[in-house]
Amino acid sequence: MTPSLSVPSIPAARVTRRTATFPFVALPTRPDCVPVEVSLVARLGHGSGTQLFHEALARQRAHSRFVDELDEPSAKLGGSDFSRGDATALYSFGVGRGGHPFHRHAGHRVFTAISGSGGSQLRFSSATPQDIEADPASFVRALRHVDVPPDCIFTVRFSGETWHQFVPLEPGSSHPAFFALSTHTNELGGQLSDELRLQVLQDKGNIPSLTQLLPQAVIDLLKASPVQRGQVPTTQLSLGDRPGGLMEAACKHYRSAAGHLRGMLARTRVRPGFISEPSPASVQEQSELPVHSLLRAELNDRTIHHQDRFSIIVPAAALGVPAEADAARLLSSLLGSFLAHRHHGVSLLMGFRNLVVRPFKLRTSPLACPVSSLLSEASGNVFAGRYPVHSYRVSEDGRTAQVILGADDKHLVFRSSVEAACLPGGRVEFSLSTRVACRNLFGRVYMALISAAHRKYIAPRLLKVAVESMLRH
Repeated sequence: MTPSLSVPSIPAARVTRRTATFPFVALPTRPDCVPVEVSLVARLGHGSGTQLFHEALARQRAHSRFVDELDEPSAKLGGSDFSRGDATALYSFGVGRGGHPFHRHAGHRVFTAISGSGGSQLRFSSATPQDIEADPASFVRALRHVDVPPDCIFTVRFSGETWHQFVPLEPGSSHPAFFALSTHTNELGGQLSDELRLQVLQDKGNIPSLTQLLPQAVIDLLKASPVQRGQVPTTQLSLGDRPGGLMEAACKHYRSAAGHLRGMLARTRVRPGFISEPSPASVQEQSELPVHSLLRAELNDRTIHHQDRFSIIVPAAALGVPAEADAARLLSSLLGSFLAHRHHGVSLLMGFRNLVVRPFKLRTSPLACPVSSLLSEASGNVFAGRYPVHSYRVSEDGRTAQVILGADDKHLVFRSSVEAACLPGGRVEFSLSTRVACRNLFGRVYMALISAAHRKYIAPRLLKVAVESMLRH
């Protein structure tokens, strides 16, 4: 038998007061639980809430830790690091025009959100599982609502053990409820199962896994006797316009129309994001090869028509390795970075060069010549078990490692040295050096045409992009 639904009658009269600061409400919950706190912070331009929702949701979908469950698509933007004593986690999440189901979490929650251009309603119930088990209708009697106007920045702080549901302000609204950034102040907070606790400790937790849905008895009760909004005590927060006034009603209509237009534009054109970072170090050109360079022994039986050397020094800590690092491992990482992270401009030049020389049946490669032989079939020496090289050497103390790359073509012969050296003071030097010997007049003309581009653009950018990619991974 379905329990009867009894909710208090709400008087029609309302008391509205003016405030000079952020409109705020604290909803009492249980004596042992923090109150639900909601603050309005600022109001944005007409229609901007729905526009932001669709733009942010598109970026969220492209995130590597995106999850779409429980009508609450989310992404984990910042994970916990319990080894360093950090139990917090940062999530983004969105609530669309259909809202999401009532649920609760084990731990404390704090989030900042921007409401859609139709506004949002925040629903909370402080009924405990014991209350619900004794009487499912206790869930409804403990309900409290907070209305948030359209296009507003607002904050919410509450115990995750409080049941909550977020929906658009008006039933059947075509606007989303809001988009939010949520801080989990302690991912291990509350009562977690051993399995879920282990998942969180491994930074594999997410919003759905930390979510508990309503007991079936309450779900059945709400289906049998839907709660009418007028039956639930509701606090209305507003900025600029008095709740229930003519200006508020007119503003809602205007914001809704603007939101539809801006939301439609946002869905058809997602603007790209950019990350511009200061370079950890600059590439320096060296005038001479060092005494220990293997390249000194290469092509000595020929006339050298071109020689250069470029190096970059970075802190070992920035690479995530100890000061006494393994140079061979660092060199292997650098060679892999040449293959995986190619400079866009250099790749375009190589594509143009390959197109021009193809009629002459010259050697072509998508990689620039200093490292192009990394794509060759392994027929001789192999470094680190995977990279084909002419030769390599690792110092006895393991602090320097270098390989010789290169190829012979109809018009010229080139050899390149790639080196990693662990320097005093916890620094690592990576270098790329090249020697070229021309075999005929065509080779000398070819080198005269490309020598400046190789020295000023191709070689330094190859090295810079490869090392910077190592710093990011």
